[in-house]
Amino acid sequence: MTALSVSPVPREARPYQGRTAGLVTRCVAAALDALVVAAVVLACYLGLNGLVFLADPRSFAFLDTHLLLSLTTGLVVAMLYLTVGWALTGQTYGSHLMGLRVVSSRGHRLRLWVAFFRAVFCTLVPIGLLWCAGSRGHRSIQDLVLRTRVIYDWQPRHEASDDHGHPLRMRP
Repeated sequence: MTALSVSPVPREARPYQGRTAGLVTRCVAAALDALVVAAVVLACYLGLNGLVFLADPRSFAFLDTHLLLSLTTGLVVAMLYLTVGWALTGQTYGSHLMGLRVVSSRGHRLRLWVAFFRAVFCTLVPIGLLWCAGSRGHRSIQDLVLRTRVIYDWQPRHEASDDHGHPLRMRP
C-alpha cells in the first residue's frame, strides 16, 4: 500500500464527500466561527487596554465599552474573517473543524468579491441560513443569491508544484 492510496477521509465519511452540507453542521461551524470572532474582539480590547496601561500606568482604568461600538467591531471583524477564509481556502476555522468548504456553483474557490458579499450577507442576515433546512438542495438564501454551495470536504488541498518545487499558478 503506497502513501498515495491512503485516504485522510474516514471510511464512514467518504459517501458524503462533495455533498451539500445540512443545517446542523453549518450551524455548528457558524457557532465555532462566532467564538473565534469574539476571541479576536476580546483580544483587541485587551490589547488596547494594555497600550493605555503602558502609556500611563498610575492612572490606568479599563476603557468603557459601548454597545454600538462593540457590535460594529464584531461585525467588521466577522466580515473580514469570513471574507479572508472563504477567498483563500474556502474554509474558516469552524468549517475546517466540521469538514466544510464554501465553493462556487461550479465547485471552484470563491472570488474575493463573492466571498466579501457572502460574508456581508451572512453577517447581516444570519437567519438566511435557516432556508437550507427546507430547501431541496440544502442551500441557504445566501447560497441561492450568490450561487455558492457549502459542501463536505475533508480532503487536504495540496498546492501543485513544478519539477523544481516551485508553486504553479492555478486558475481560481
